[in-house]
Amino acid sequence: MMTIVFFLEEASAKALLEGLLPRFLPPNITLRFVVFEGKQDLEKQIEGKLRGWRLPDSRFVVLRDQDSGECRKIKDDLQNKCVAAGKTETLVRIACREVEAWYFGDLAAVEKAISQSNLSHYAEKAKYRDVDKIVAPSNELRAITGQTYQKVSGSRAIGPHLSLTANRSRSFQVFIEGVKRLIPVT
Repeated sequence: MMTIVFFLEEASAKALLEGLLPRFLPPNITLRFVVFEGKQDLEKQIEGKLRGWRLPDSRFVVLRDQDSGECRKIKDDLQNKCVAAGKTETLVRIACREVEAWYFGDLAAVEKAISQSNLSHYAEKAKYRDVDKIVAPSNELRAITGQTYQKVSGSRAIGPHLSLTANRSRSFQVFIEGVKRLIPVT
């Protein structure tokens, strides 16, 4: 049985993926999550964690927020750590700017998840049209929800509702496509 191991910078990403991944991954794939205490902790420990992983038939995904960093550099640095650990096939994905940008890519899902109407209209505002360029999406999400959005509980609620095909975040689409490529064709 294949295992996909997700190395994540924070608990909110795990909460999101627990609701999202079972919607498109076959049930015979085991999911494991290794949650770090922020991006610095992930970057410090990822090489050792990958090197020490002994469960056979495992595939690896590293997901980290871009925040204010340069996307290509962050991805290259993480990929180099994966190669140094001997895990050259590790999928590295960077959420532009934060995973909360993925929620702006499907505000109808956010409305459903947190039982708050009138969020979808924000998608037409110039500030939110290119969701992957929103500077601080988690702060913006808290603002448009009247401070009701909380990172972990909000991510847990939103994950099961995000559209797998109609999300406007290119970063989200690339993440989904990458994870799907890890699934063996039968």
